[in-house]
Amino acid sequence: MQLPKRIDTVVIGGGQAGIAMSEHLTASGTAHIVLEKSRIAEAWRSRRWDSLVANGPCWHDRFPQLNFPQAPDDFVHHDQVADYFEAYAKHIHAPIFTNTEVLNVSKIPAQPNYLIETTQGTVIAERLVIATGPFQKAVIPSIAPKTSTLYQIHSDQYKNTQQLPQGAVLVVGAGSSGVQIADELNRAGKKVFLSVGQHERPPRRYRGRDNVWWLGVLGGWDVEKPNQGPLKGFAVSGAHGGQSVDFKKLVQQGITLVGMTKTFTQSHVTFQEDLAKNIHEGERCYLKLLDEADVFIKNNGLSLPEDPEARVMLEDPTCITQPILSLDLAQENIQSVIWASGFSYDYSWLNLDVLDEQSQPKHRYGVTDLAGVYFLGLPYLTGRGSSFIWGVWHDAKRIADHMSIQKTYLQYLPLKQHASTVE
Repeated sequence: MQLPKRIDTVVIGGGQAGIAMSEHLTASGTAHIVLEKSRIAEAWRSRRWDSLVANGPCWHDRFPQLNFPQAPDDFVHHDQVADYFEAYAKHIHAPIFTNTEVLNVSKIPAQPNYLIETTQGTVIAERLVIATGPFQKAVIPSIAPKTSTLYQIHSDQYKNTQQLPQGAVLVVGAGSSGVQIADELNRAGKKVFLSVGQHERPPRRYRGRDNVWWLGVLGGWDVEKPNQGPLKGFAVSGAHGGQSVDFKKLVQQGITLVGMTKTFTQSHVTFQEDLAKNIHEGERCYLKLLDEADVFIKNNGLSLPEDPEARVMLEDPTCITQPILSLDLAQENIQSVIWASGFSYDYSWLNLDVLDEQSQPKHRYGVTDLAGVYFLGLPYLTGRGSSFIWGVWHDAKRIADHMSIQKTYLQYLPLKQHASTVE
């Protein structure tokens, strides 16, 4: 299959966002192709640690036309998620060109068209959907030691406990990745220090319903990004059948908590004095959600089982009441640091005026100021749900609808001009 020379719409990225976009473009009758630099859903295969499962049950984290073969409440292994997207792409006959990397995208002067240069040739398109997702470039903060004998990797590079040297580990970041990696290392017998910043920690289940259900009925999926700063960590896990993340229980199991990582020297690492604040704020948000859930149950006359244990808060362990502000790396035998510190975008190939001064996408709900150019698959594109499998499907539908509306405008002819055209 060869690349077409011209086509209505090019979608860049063959992951969940690109596949969702393809489905809606096909439904609207829009000629399009999807360009993927590697395999379909490659990130789900090669950029996940070995034991990772999806953070939501598969009855929810899916596209509408196809169920997972697993039981509805299962948290599916990442390889099976990739298999699902390959099957879905085949199911909708998505025109995906794999192993086709986009090298450059530019506007054609004085034309409503864009030139997409790839490793397999060039394509001219009227519309462009950038669906490369949020996990493009792993970020390790500048405080990381530059000339250290420490073994340092980003969570994006972590595969399993065997790749780390002997000795203790410092995991920096307490979102989903950091918490799950720290737990896995601790279960494998390693001494683990977990650096905890601001975070949300919802219940995995409450009163017989999973967290994704509560977010749905309480409107949590529609919440917009609260500010322009970095997102809080979202400490939720599908590991071990899905359990609520409780930092105090992690301490009981052997993990030592510290505050946000502050500085490194050759011999020491220091931490902010914010651990208690971060833990207690996370607990307040957790209990607030339970309160909202109880009100919803009462107002709607639902018969759901009581769950008093969900409100039991453990006592603060010593590492919270007497926080560790500095660690001697040699004394604690800390040999490894895993940076669960997030990602940034890489749009070095995108030569269009759709990025701000920090090279962040400029858009409103995925729509840019440049006619025919859209972003899809970004966190909080339209709300919290945009980061999840089901959410990106609905975001793609909104963009396809926007395209159709814009085409209607472009096809409009005033009555006199229409009459002269007919004559």
